[in-house]
Amino acid sequence: MFTRSLLLTSAAGAALFAVPVFAAEAPDQGGAVAPDQEAQARDGRGEVIIVTARRRQEAAQAVPLAISVVKADSIESTGNFNVVKLQQLAPTLQVYTSNPRNTSVNIRGLGVPFGLTSDGFEQGVGIYVDDVYNSRVAAATFDFLDVNQVEVLRGPQGTLYGKNTTAGAINITTNQPTFEFEGRAEVTAGNLKYKQAKAAISGPLSDTIAARLAVATTTRRGTLYNVKTGRWINEQDNLGVRGQLLFKPNEDLSITLSGDYSKQDPYGFGTAFVRVGTTQRALNRQYDALVAAVNAANPGRNYAVPSRNVYDRLTDIDSTLQAGNIIGGASARVKWDVGPGTLTSITAWRFWDWKPQNDRDFTGLSIVSKSQNPSQQDQYSQEFRYNYESDKIDFVVGLFGFKQRIDTQGTEQQGSDASRWSLTNAQGGNDPSILNGLTATNTQYLKSTSAALYGQLSYKLTDALTIQPGVRLNYDKKSGFYQRVVTTGAGVVLDCTPPFVTNSPRAAQCGVYQPQLTTPSASKWNLSYDFNVNYKFARDVLGYATYAKSFKTLGINQNGLPLNSATNLPDLTTSTVKPESVNHFEVGLKTQFWDRRATFNLSAFYTEIKNFQATVNGGQFGTVRGYLANAEKVRTQGLEADFKIRANERFTAYTNVAYTDAKYKKFTNAPCPPELSGGTLQAANATPDYSQPGVPGALSPRACDISGQDLPGVSKWAFSYGAEVNAPISLLSKDGQAYLGVDGNYRSHWNSNASPSIYTKVEGYALTNFRAGVRGDGFDVFGWVRNAFDVKYIELLQVAPGNVGLIAGTPGDQRTWGGTIKFSF
Repeated sequence: MFTRSLLLTSAAGAALFAVPVFAAEAPDQGGAVAPDQEAQARDGRGEVIIVTARRRQEAAQAVPLAISVVKADSIESTGNFNVVKLQQLAPTLQVYTSNPRNTSVNIRGLGVPFGLTSDGFEQGVGIYVDDVYNSRVAAATFDFLDVNQVEVLRGPQGTLYGKNTTAGAINITTNQPTFEFEGRAEVTAGNLKYKQAKAAISGPLSDTIAARLAVATTTRRGTLYNVKTGRWINEQDNLGVRGQLLFKPNEDLSITLSGDYSKQDPYGFGTAFVRVGTTQRALNRQYDALVAAVNAANPGRNYAVPSRNVYDRLTDIDSTLQAGNIIGGASARVKWDVGPGTLTSITAWRFWDWKPQNDRDFTGLSIVSKSQNPSQQDQYSQEFRYNYESDKIDFVVGLFGFKQRIDTQGTEQQGSDASRWSLTNAQGGNDPSILNGLTATNTQYLKSTSAALYGQLSYKLTDALTIQPGVRLNYDKKSGFYQRVVTTGAGVVLDCTPPFVTNSPRAAQCGVYQPQLTTPSASKWNLSYDFNVNYKFARDVLGYATYAKSFKTLGINQNGLPLNSATNLPDLTTSTVKPESVNHFEVGLKTQFWDRRATFNLSAFYTEIKNFQATVNGGQFGTVRGYLANAEKVRTQGLEADFKIRANERFTAYTNVAYTDAKYKKFTNAPCPPELSGGTLQAANATPDYSQPGVPGALSPRACDISGQDLPGVSKWAFSYGAEVNAPISLLSKDGQAYLGVDGNYRSHWNSNASPSIYTKVEGYALTNFRAGVRGDGFDVFGWVRNAFDVKYIELLQVAPGNVGLIAGTPGDQRTWGGTIKFSF
């Protein structure tokens, strides 16, 4: 009932208002702009925003879908130099990261399963750079390099963007080579030893060949101080380069060759102590008691965290940290005007090399002494696309092929404090040698193949009414290999075949790490389709309604399987994960008024997913990285409004608001949150009892029904805003401007655990940024302050393994300030 009311109310409200987008001007990538748009640009009225959201060049206000488009200057002036920071400008976008690999990008609460990453699933938000698909979020965490604009397409985009884009797509377009000589350079410096430099140059090599080269580097001191090593961690140390070569022998044919390389080598990433929340474990087996026991067993040690206030920005994690991330690739894009349409071919190769070392116990104690899972990825893709445009009919048809391989070599090792931490005295907790040096060595690979045939048609029934059906037939095949070999501290290979002698060292060791060998393999066909009806009520008022049936293909678990609570052996039934099935409804209006100086867009959506792929964590060290499981049903619904005004040359402003209500509609067999975990398990056939959360020694449910609870990582309310005012000045006898700008964003509270917990609630926060400077022909000099009011906020909370009650996290950036100088010619 709420959903129907929501959609009807939105449609009625949209009829009263005019709807638009927060956006920018796109590069020339083929296609034609309507004559009225050209006239608009000439007569100095509001901006013409050109996008390629439907794989052709058109005005953003003519595209019947919810889309946010962010200009390069908006990205740069607000300090949003990668995908992680982009959520400050697009409130329906949620990005959460503990390191580049473990990065979640969601739109409207959907996309990547929230939590630690597994290679065996697909992301629901497709990330494209110059038409090239990036298969992993981690492989798209590079700095924005010579970017022209970013389009955030909200809602399923499966018929054109494919690869299971059930939540939306991020379409990044870089600046292209030009046949006129041009260049730009930019230098920024700030506190925390922040330094950033960017440069790009473009021009002709001959009458038919043009080239472009861009480079960027970013460094910054870390934001957490590690008292154990005496240095700051979670720093930035990025280098990127991109080269492009354009061959254009005539107006009908263009060939663009591109290559890019990005290297990130920061010292990070680590966490700090946030809080302790009691679980159902025996009280003497929880965090504070365990720390006391470790100290008692080591006279004179007297361990304590350096601070229990996370905003002191102190940590003492003792494992080696590393976050080496190398990303790159090459592509060839051919565009050929053939008859009434354009044929496009995109051939691409991408690679990703991840070299991490982490602290998996989140403490300065030697519990997990080593944790590293280096990965290497290669992906190849080929897409053929044909675009046709006429007065009545526009269509796009295409073929897409994709092949990927990921290899991972993991090592996790227990330390000298592990026995005391993880074992009772009866199990040998007072004998460090039982777990010290216990090592799990993982070898795994994933092979993934995908192919698709797709098409989308726009048919104008009248000058005002257009229908737009789309369809995509997709095939996916995945095969994996995972082997974990466990060796004791003495180097003996551990055999965990039952039976066990109760409380024997072998039983204790097998309770921490289980040898495993799995070779999952599965394939699936699916059909995605959508139907859009849009009506032009007036020249600048467009209404639309969309239904989409979409899928996210099957997944396989690649990071080890959970243990069966009855046998303590790997649960092989969790090797594969069912595909998601998505039903999506959306209505909206896009409008401009006040002589197109003002834009106001409104959209309402309802999305229901069956067999939602969720990342869960059983609390065991052996599966601490999380595994995939299906929630029976998830629902997300909401409203989005975007307003932008360009009153005149002296004042511009925007605000974007999103209300997102995302819930587990039915998830009856979810892992329990920490406050309902850690105790002796309730009887297998008993009705789960949730009445004693956080009571030490209470019986713990084997699983929890979290139906009706909010999805993790989603703020119900989010908004962003910005404004700039300028005044004309004379600079060295030339006209210029002095300007003052402000921008900010707000997010309401959200939960940072797959099964929402009272201990992982992240409070809402609002950030405000200022900038002021002068600019003129070819230069821009400004100072900036970000998080100007030094708001204290949390970016991510994590539950430590073992049900000991420890919650660690990452505080958001404190107030930062600096200055930027830009030159262009």
